[in-house]
Amino acid sequence: MAKALLIIDMLNDFLETDGALSIGESQEIIQNVSSRVKEWRTDGNPVIYIVDRHLPQDSEFEMFPPHCLAGERGGEIVGELTPQEGDFVIHKRRYSAFFGTDLDLTLRELGVRELELAGVCTQICILYTAADARMLNYDVTVRKDCVASFDEEAHAFALNEMEKTLGVTVKDA
Repeated sequence: MAKALLIIDMLNDFLETDGALSIGESQEIIQNVSSRVKEWRTDGNPVIYIVDRHLPQDSEFEMFPPHCLAGERGGEIVGELTPQEGDFVIHKRRYSAFFGTDLDLTLRELGVRELELAGVCTQICILYTAADARMLNYDVTVRKDCVASFDEEAHAFALNEMEKTLGVTVKDA
C-alpha cells in the first residue's frame, strides 16, 4: 500500500520564537520531523508539505492573530525543512489540509492509502486533517515526537481523540 508523509504547517509563524502563533521551543520537533523526512525520501515515498496560507481579511483572524499571510516570511516553511525536487506543496486556508485543496486528488493519483502526519498544531490542523483523512478512509499514523502545540493540555486531548475516536495509530516515536 502506497503511503505519504504530510508535513503540516512547519512554518516560521509557528516555529520561530517571535512568530505570530509560536509554539515556543521548537528545535526538537524540527529535528524530529527533519529525520522523518529523510527516512521517507530514502524509502522513495512521497513527502507532501501542507502550508497554511491566509489572506489579510481571513475570518480565522477573529479567533487567532494574523499569521501565515501569503507572501510574508511568517508563512514560509522553516529553512531546515525546505522542500526538495519531487516533494509536493499544497496551500490551505482552513484547519484541515483536505478542505478546499486538491490533497485528496493528489493522494489518489499517487495511489496513497496510508498517511503519516507531522507538524503543528496538534489540536488544530493535525487533528482536523486526521479527522478528514479518516472520513475519507485513509489509514493515519501520528508520532508523538513529530507533533506539537502551544497548548500542552489541548495537545494531549487531541492525541487521545485521534487515537480513541478516529482510530489513528498514535506512536510514541
